[in-house]
Amino acid sequence: MESTGQGAEMVEKALRIGIAGLGTVGAATIRILTQAANELAERAGRPIQVVAVSARSRGKDRGVDLSGYRWYDDPVEMACRTDIDVIVELMGGAEGSARATVEAALDHGTAVVTANKALLATHGRDLARRAESHGATIAFEAAAAGGIPVIKALREALVGNEITRISGILNGTCNYILSRMEEEGLDFARCLKAAQELGYAEADPTFDVEGYDTAHKLALLTALAFGTEVDGDAVYVEGISGVTPLDLLMAEELGFRIKLLGVAERTAQGIEQRVHPTMVPRTSQLAGVMGVTNAVEIQAQPVGAITLVGPGAGGGATASAVVGDIVDLARGHRVSVFGRPSGALAKPIRAPMQQHEGGYYVRLQVLDRPGAAATIASRMAERGISLESILQKGRGTPRSASGAVPVILITYATTELRVRDAVAAIAEEGVLDGPPQVIRIER
Repeated sequence: MESTGQGAEMVEKALRIGIAGLGTVGAATIRILTQAANELAERAGRPIQVVAVSARSRGKDRGVDLSGYRWYDDPVEMACRTDIDVIVELMGGAEGSARATVEAALDHGTAVVTANKALLATHGRDLARRAESHGATIAFEAAAAGGIPVIKALREALVGNEITRISGILNGTCNYILSRMEEEGLDFARCLKAAQELGYAEADPTFDVEGYDTAHKLALLTALAFGTEVDGDAVYVEGISGVTPLDLLMAEELGFRIKLLGVAERTAQGIEQRVHPTMVPRTSQLAGVMGVTNAVEIQAQPVGAITLVGPGAGGGATASAVVGDIVDLARGHRVSVFGRPSGALAKPIRAPMQQHEGGYYVRLQVLDRPGAAATIASRMAERGISLESILQKGRGTPRSASGAVPVILITYATTELRVRDAVAAIAEEGVLDGPPQVIRIER
């Protein structure tokens, strides 16, 4: 029997959602959409209805009722349906089912909401072009900094500004580990194990702790901030596995705190994108961000500096961003994927990391030999590196089996190339026991 009346009209106007991926974020998204259905309908001006889902296992208990939704074993088949208005892709990964599902949805003119930073960092340019050619769009607030609305800020709220720099703590796992190491004097391995036990880190934590997760997020923020094509391959990446309790202790003595930062800025050489452990002043806002919290600092003109702080991971925070994108689509609010038509995105000019300029913390395990300190100072001076301070840590700090002691060098502003060249020259002199530690300083 054909339905008539106001109720039928509301059903016809509903935004129909298909969700691919029912992990922590997918289940949390369904929970929000069902529990807050009436309020979301009022805010969006129309009902939002999940009509279909897809995941690897039908029988898994996800804590939400899925009985009212069509089930698809193949998410690509779901993405090809013409009776679904938005595909929410929460499977993850740059290739495989995630990529195929998003491409299928876009080819059918269906909008996509995703939290998949790896997919966008790798294929963002091509996906943006595909979306435009089929009258679709991609919303991805959840792909960077979790519940912090940094994508909307860059793509919409700050369009009247010239952005010069973005820096941020973009991975909660790394921030948790560094926070625990500093507060409790524990080594990296013990803090990583604790993060895994709490569910903050995966069984294979490489993607997080070696900086790749942060690099993918930074590549997306860079494209939005500077109007360039996504260039994930241009990001210089170092992780936190080499940071020691001594480095954190020295940072504290020197008035700094170590954070894994993602930094993108416009320089005379081009766009510099880098991810690495960084010493930041303890008086700065980023230094005060501890635990699994994320933060993004945007420097722009004329607005000045803006810092956004909030939960960067977890089902609730990420699902919050996903639902925000869905409501925007329900309202009919669509913008270009990266803030500009894909044809207007500039080819990025990469600034080589070797030309990065700034201060450096250099920790050397120096053998107790006559003239070792003079050799170190000479190799630095030969490369035009001025030293702000030299600290030798003896009593109370661990010595190696050979009796080597830590020597800490703090440089004035210099280049990455000079520091790396000087450290290599020092190592060739045979005065070191073990590899040097080099950490950049942001003042």
